[in-house]
Amino acid sequence: MKDYDLGKLTVATIASHSAFQILLGAKREGLRTLALAPPGRGWFYSRAWFVDEVWELDLRDLTSMADRLLSRSAVLVPHGSYVEYVGWRAALEIRVPTFGNRYLLEWEADQHRKMDLLASAGLHVPRTYGSPDEVDGPVIVKLYGAKGGRGYFFARDADELREGLREVDGPYIIQEYVVGVPAYHHFFYSPLMGRVELFGFDVRYESNVDGRTFGLAEPTFVVVGNTPLVLRESLLPGVQRDGESFTSAVSERTGRPPIGPFSLESIVRDTLEVVYFEFSGRIVAGTSVYMVHGSPYSLMYFKEPLDMGRRIAMEIREAAESGRLQEIVT
Repeated sequence: MKDYDLGKLTVATIASHSAFQILLGAKREGLRTLALAPPGRGWFYSRAWFVDEVWELDLRDLTSMADRLLSRSAVLVPHGSYVEYVGWRAALEIRVPTFGNRYLLEWEADQHRKMDLLASAGLHVPRTYGSPDEVDGPVIVKLYGAKGGRGYFFARDADELREGLREVDGPYIIQEYVVGVPAYHHFFYSPLMGRVELFGFDVRYESNVDGRTFGLAEPTFVVVGNTPLVLRESLLPGVQRDGESFTSAVSERTGRPPIGPFSLESIVRDTLEVVYFEFSGRIVAGTSVYMVHGSPYSLMYFKEPLDMGRRIAMEIREAAESGRLQEIVT
């Protein structure tokens, strides 16, 4: 990064998932923007006034674009499509400064390591089963990677589980199905401020779980959108402590905190116990529910509401201006 022209610092991200708010936030903070689009999608992003450049490419070849990205003084911002289509291995290898803790993406890609990290933070987590023989109630089977719920399935008992596993190709985790209300918690860890910021909540709207199927189809969990959520205020102090505990656990296990945005994904029982079943070590698509208008919770820290895309850009810009850019990238 010593050769970077900080006056032309460019925020680059894959043209998918949460790219709109990432690129819009960067432009609103005075940074250049670059959308990396799969073939046939670039035309759509090129219509946005806040996108300076669009490159179309096979996302599997992103590592070969490193020199070209470095010539633009680029900082890569990862999100779910980056994790799924570029892959965590390429994310670790690419020779381009990456906003956040890129090493956390490897943990996120492995469902068992993911749950181990959550448990090490002292958070309440569902039971994990090693085989159908251990199952004594309803379970959910989840595949590895950021697949937006695709391929996940629900089983009421051990017999249904065995039947469903016959169709599974690849690694998976068998997890207790926790009954309650889903809540996806958004956080931002700022190395510049030295604090964990609670940024908001959303609920995923999932195909046959939330769609009106009335028993006409088996439940599936493909995410088709997100809706905003205001969590019961009495829960907020505990949620804040959970975010801070997770930040400490990530620092201990990976050597660096979860720089920038991350999400803790939960079910809230009717007892108001919060049970965490996943995390995302980067921005999640649900933060787009308060794009432009900003999260009401961001007013705890700033005098105007911010969305997550602009919060990322603010951290990058302030780090560059203060000579601390190396603290917010890996």
